[in-house]
Amino acid sequence: MANKLAKAKTPGALATDLVAHIKDHIVSTLGKDPTKPQPYDIYNAASFAIRDRLIEKWIKTQNTYYKTNAKRVYYLSLEFLAGRTFGNSLINMGLFDACHEALHQMGYDLEDIREIEWDAGLGNGGLGRLAACFLDSLATLEIPSYGYGIHYEYGIFHQFIQNGNQVEAPDNWLRYGNPWEFVRPGHLFPVNFYGRVDQYMDSHGKLHSEWVDAETVMAMACDTPVPGYNNNHVINMRLWAARSSREFDLSFFNQGDYIRALESKMKSETISKVLYPSDHFAEGRELRLKQQYFLVCATLQDIVRRHVKHNKDFSNVPDLVAIQLNDTHPVLAIPEFMRILLDKEKCDWDEAWAVTVRIFGYTNHTLMPEALEKWSVALMETVLPRHMQIIYEINRRFLEHVAKSFPGDYDRIQRVSIIEEGKEKMVRMAFLAIVGSHSVNGVSALHTDLLKLNVLKDFYDIFPEKFNNKTNGITPRRWLKKCNDGLSKLITGKIGEKWVVELDELKKLIPFAKDSKFRAEWRAVKQANKEKLAEYILKENGIKVNTESIFDVQVKRIHEYKRQLLNVLHVITLYNRIKSGKGGEFTPRTVLFAGKAAPSYKMAKLIIKLINSVADVVNADRQVGDKLKVLFLANYRVSLEEKIIPAADLSEQISTAGTEASGTGNMKFALNGAMTIGTLDGANIEIMDEVGKDNIFIFGHTAEEISALGEAGYNPMDYYENNAELKAVIDMIGDGYFSPFHRELFHPISDSLLGKDTFRVLADYAQYIECQDKVSKAFRDKNQWDKMSILNTANMGKFSSDRTIMEYAKDIWNVKPVHVE
Repeated sequence: MANKLAKAKTPGALATDLVAHIKDHIVSTLGKDPTKPQPYDIYNAASFAIRDRLIEKWIKTQNTYYKTNAKRVYYLSLEFLAGRTFGNSLINMGLFDACHEALHQMGYDLEDIREIEWDAGLGNGGLGRLAACFLDSLATLEIPSYGYGIHYEYGIFHQFIQNGNQVEAPDNWLRYGNPWEFVRPGHLFPVNFYGRVDQYMDSHGKLHSEWVDAETVMAMACDTPVPGYNNNHVINMRLWAARSSREFDLSFFNQGDYIRALESKMKSETISKVLYPSDHFAEGRELRLKQQYFLVCATLQDIVRRHVKHNKDFSNVPDLVAIQLNDTHPVLAIPEFMRILLDKEKCDWDEAWAVTVRIFGYTNHTLMPEALEKWSVALMETVLPRHMQIIYEINRRFLEHVAKSFPGDYDRIQRVSIIEEGKEKMVRMAFLAIVGSHSVNGVSALHTDLLKLNVLKDFYDIFPEKFNNKTNGITPRRWLKKCNDGLSKLITGKIGEKWVVELDELKKLIPFAKDSKFRAEWRAVKQANKEKLAEYILKENGIKVNTESIFDVQVKRIHEYKRQLLNVLHVITLYNRIKSGKGGEFTPRTVLFAGKAAPSYKMAKLIIKLINSVADVVNADRQVGDKLKVLFLANYRVSLEEKIIPAADLSEQISTAGTEASGTGNMKFALNGAMTIGTLDGANIEIMDEVGKDNIFIFGHTAEEISALGEAGYNPMDYYENNAELKAVIDMIGDGYFSPFHRELFHPISDSLLGKDTFRVLADYAQYIECQDKVSKAFRDKNQWDKMSILNTANMGKFSSDRTIMEYAKDIWNVKPVHVE
């Protein structure tokens, strides 16, 4: 049947064949009556029909890699926030219109069927979404590559809002199966934990080590094909599921102890049960460490298996293998690869280390020293005893190098040691990554500069050649063509569709910003998107919003440094102006929040409660009416993001300068024509450089000024006492205006702001309010606003993940595209 699909040439003929193929799967794969299929049956059968076509290309791609002996990229990430696969596969395979017609012939609507798919929420936020964008670009650019992660049974939690509070429930995304993946029970690798290390001398006096008496868990491969756009290149996202080395203990079972009979199986398979178990308890920390090693151990065995098929030794591994570590989570791959070379392949240390450093690249994603991952030495010695020995030896040799390079600088030696001394010895994983990789990259120009000048300055002094910048990007296939069909068609109608793979083509839109007819069409698309989102809000939140208002959007992980609090202070300021009748002409606003707080992050969860409490007061006030609405959209996920972004007028990117590494949400909103209000943080700076200072709203202290505030003895009370609007807002929060039945509820927030105000919310408040006033004024001039919107989209070519991946390929991986016929 897949061959039949491949031969179809016209959309109509292809749709007819798809109908037949879908019906075949309803019967032969699902075992259902084709005359009475349910919508979920249609979704599954259509997915299988598309997957069949993917497989032919997938097999051809793998065979081409082997025939050309291509160098391959292995992208290791603990997170892949893929979202939904159906629509993205249809677009990249060129089957969207044909599938739409096929389902129409069968009496179904494609949009309704797409809504059935459960998001694959195997990530926490930007890190996982970036990884998913990169896979799309790798496939589109025909880079020989694989993505490796963990097949979590439960992804990022499902968020409910009850009485304004976040409530977490398991995200059982596999409850109804996943038609896009191939589970390979015959493809297993052993992963060891605990045990001890035996050492012995051979006849030549060489010391050897052997890891023995370990507990074994099996890693099973689950593969999802990822198609490139409009080509024959299909790469593989391989996620590892934990399986017990034995199903159950028969001796316990025969004694009637059925729980203990299954205990080993349940304990083993916990490793891939849930994304990010809580690390507030020793058991949770140990499980996280085991997850990280589970990923890298299985992946490296798979890489080695593939390499030795056509290569006799490991001397040429750097010519055929590039491994990119997405943050510190997969950094155990460095000592694990050393263990393979030393203990299994019997290489000497210098040879093994030279190969290891050449194949690894490390991407840093944080500017906060406290967020740089560390593991207890005691825990490592228990769970991974051989790896701890190797890390000690890596550190010893590295510190010898530092001592020779910086004689007498004992403070530097202590600062850069991979082992942090103290009450509890810790392994500093970022330091291990830097020492064990040939490349260390940041993800925006500012981020990379701050790494070199502040966070990792000591390492930059030692290894300046390793550091480089690779500004993040987003895939235009999902984040414009798929999520914003109206705008995509409008753009293609004017400049052609080459922009889908060459985003710089959008610059051809610049002349149209002066065209009143085109501006009107642009505005109509935005309005339609806003009305569509308003329908969703009415259905999910029960609130009718004014679609003529500014859709002011802040959707991202809830964290103090991202400063949702600053946005809330502005909302309350607007509320007070409406109530007092002051503030001049008022531009109506609909302020939308969405995002999840880590279950153990109390302050972030209290911020969610505050947002909802403010919303309850504002939305119920008849005097306010349609002038201002505030909403928190529950269970933020990729598919919801795809609904929100096309409808946004204003994108809130207001983190404290010097805290956000890059951000990708800022890019998605600007690509879809939203104005950015933001600080000079992360990629905001580069967006400003591209779109122009007149087409973005920038406010706040710079990273240097934020640092200077702290050095000068920052006192938030100075701002509180000298700004009447700010004082009124904080007093309302602290005095219980938004929590009349529990007046002390928000004291932790007001106390934090008036105490340390770690993220300088009060310092930036006045500039933020002034900048928001400029936004309101600009929005009232529709023609000028539309022009700015068009110019934002037109100048976003730099921020394609295709550009990012090509820079990685050229500068770090030294890998070239491989065309699949």
